[in-house]
Amino acid sequence: MIINSFDPHTPAVFGPEAVYQAPGRPLCEVMMLTFSSEVIAHALARYPHQQLAVLPGLNGDKPIYQFKDDPRIAFMMLPITAAHAGMTVEEAAQITGCRRFVLFGSCGALDAALTEGRLIVPTESYRDEGYSYHYAQAADYITVNKASFVAGVLQDLGIPHVTGRAWTTDAIFRETRANVAKRRAEGCLAVDMECAGLQAMCDYRGYQYYTFFYTGDLLDAPEWEQRILGKALELDHQLRNFQVALEVARRVMDQT
Repeated sequence: MIINSFDPHTPAVFGPEAVYQAPGRPLCEVMMLTFSSEVIAHALARYPHQQLAVLPGLNGDKPIYQFKDDPRIAFMMLPITAAHAGMTVEEAAQITGCRRFVLFGSCGALDAALTEGRLIVPTESYRDEGYSYHYAQAADYITVNKASFVAGVLQDLGIPHVTGRAWTTDAIFRETRANVAKRRAEGCLAVDMECAGLQAMCDYRGYQYYTFFYTGDLLDAPEWEQRILGKALELDHQLRNFQVALEVARRVMDQT
């Protein structure tokens, strides 16, 4: 079964180090990650930057940029879903030497009363995807280690937020009513597609993973509410949250 895929005893046939040469020293200290091409376009237009590296691929190159004003911070766009996003982070870590990653993205709300108008900081995530089972022993939930740090930054900034469990799934179009009810009964506030897998991979590789969500749609209503998901209004939320993620990245650097 897929939940028994984790093998801590034998080496991988090959890893990112077989594909990409590591730099002599880390090229950046923290990397910001977003799923939005519009956010990347905004950042490139607003901030002086330079291309730090590029990950070539059959689906197209994935450039990594760094701020000229603070080259310790890099940023890039991730592909969606745990497996593709996780592989990309592994490659980015190998090619840049970066070990700390700040990710923000949209999620589906499972509890409107608690999440309305608030960012969500996941504390644990239900492992309803396949990627995490190759990086961690089987368990229903995985702990999001840096949740208290992210929540502390949001608290300092006066940003409304809530902490709690999330549900990571591969199948956005198979979030059934029964499964929504199960996860909600267990205290899950949100559903996303990457958190559990990225946390498992980062734990295995020794990376640090900082994340928060904003709600794009609502799943616990009698009928699905699209809200801002896929609408022009979503870009406003994304751009504001890019600023929040940038502040989290700065605070991460202040730890050392």
